[in-house]
Amino acid sequence: MRHFADLINALETTNKTNAKIDAIIDYLERAPDEDKVWFIALFTGKRPKRNVNTNLMKEWALEITGLPLWLFQESYSSVGDLGETLSLILPPPQKKIERSLSQWMKDIIDLKDKKETDKKEFVLHSWNGLDYTERLIFNKLIGGSFRIGVSDKTLINSLTKFSGQESSTLMHSLMGKWLPDETSFKELISAENINPDNSKPYPFCLAYPLEKNLEELGQPDEWQVEYKWDGIRGQIIRRNDEVFIWSRGEELVTDQFPEIAEAVKMMKGNFVLDGEILAVKDGKILNFNELQKRLNRKTLTRKMLTEIPIEVFTYDLLELENNDLRDKPIVARRALLEELLLNENTENIKLSQRIDFEEWEELNEIRENSRAINSEGLMLKQKSSPYHAGRKKGDWWKWKINPFTIDAVLIYAQKGSGRRSAYYTDYTFAVKNEDKLVTIAKAYSGLTDKEIMEVSKFVTKNAVEKFGPVRTVKAELVFEIAFEGIGFSNRHKSGVALRFPRIVRWRKDKTVDEIDTLEEIKKLIQ
Repeated sequence: MRHFADLINALETTNKTNAKIDAIIDYLERAPDEDKVWFIALFTGKRPKRNVNTNLMKEWALEITGLPLWLFQESYSSVGDLGETLSLILPPPQKKIERSLSQWMKDIIDLKDKKETDKKEFVLHSWNGLDYTERLIFNKLIGGSFRIGVSDKTLINSLTKFSGQESSTLMHSLMGKWLPDETSFKELISAENINPDNSKPYPFCLAYPLEKNLEELGQPDEWQVEYKWDGIRGQIIRRNDEVFIWSRGEELVTDQFPEIAEAVKMMKGNFVLDGEILAVKDGKILNFNELQKRLNRKTLTRKMLTEIPIEVFTYDLLELENNDLRDKPIVARRALLEELLLNENTENIKLSQRIDFEEWEELNEIRENSRAINSEGLMLKQKSSPYHAGRKKGDWWKWKINPFTIDAVLIYAQKGSGRRSAYYTDYTFAVKNEDKLVTIAKAYSGLTDKEIMEVSKFVTKNAVEKFGPVRTVKAELVFEIAFEGIGFSNRHKSGVALRFPRIVRWRKDKTVDEIDTLEEIKKLIQ
């Protein structure tokens, strides 16, 4: 755990990618193989479920320290993270526990069926043998909230540099179903775990936002253009009569889309499709908010299946009859995809429309009108391009329509975490609804460091109420908020939900009387 704590500390104290890669490689050179496997698991989201209630951990910490609840709440409000607050208030350890990361993970997982008294004994014993950083990691691991600011790309680059393996092979190896206690580091790093698993998806090929004029791309006939759909990117796998649906977030979502799974089961052969999972009813693509109602549900009612039917708009074929097609140009893969779907004629599996055009300027109007069919814009793919693992500039571009924007007023603020724990960086915004203000969105990005400090000073001076770490502030600061989509929602007081809201700019030139109204905002919904 000491080595792992050193790694976490090194990663948290730098924002330089090369420094993070060096820290990861240093850890891999020192850690035993069992710990390396758990390191990869934790950094790719395979953390264990919460086996100890965090409220109990808070109660136990208060028993040890004798702190009054109000003082703990003030501390928690200032720090902004429960695991970090617990680590800070606990007294210094009386001993030193030397145990590897893999041993800690085994003990934490074994708590699942233990009694509360046994869990308490384990937690208190552990706290008394760990220093501050180790306690912080322990609290996050046992509380099921372990997250670290390292991108998948940085992790893969680190493993590539350490092992000498191809990055695409490593990405493929780390995706899919593997368990830390059943997989060796050698199997992961050498990709020995790939072939036996029928469910293995491929690393997704991703696009960059278009950052040049269309004319700079070359001749129009060198490019394939499609609509960019606002759904769930997915790979649909059929191998040896088994069907699997993977999201881009590396989640197995087969059970969430039974109509797709059934349709694919009825098809013949073995293949891997790449496409967009969309809610489509009566030939019309529904708002993303409707699709969202289908996500992460343990059971799907007949009513929901009827009201929010699902289709897949496929645009690529990655594998056919166990042959990897990714190195073939997209025009060849598209031809094979069209042939495959033509022979099957399934209702739920559709071919994504290819847009015919001769001159670049024809695409401007098509893109501008794409929102009318609930599309986000256009995808431009060079016809000679293979299916890359991750992003490669120049081959695939996404040309999105301009986002919606509204003016809203800041009404709630909360301090951030990590390096931003001293400043208010998490904001809630409101718009006018008749003579009242109603919350419309939360946003966490878009301001400069200088602006964040200015807002924090305003919040400190103008806080009206406190609700734990949240501060209600005077409704004076107006911001322009951008978002990709909007739909009706019963879960929000405003009755609408914004997709990907973020701050565009601080409108110091506007007052709260000039912010948008809920009535006008609802008119944006298609």
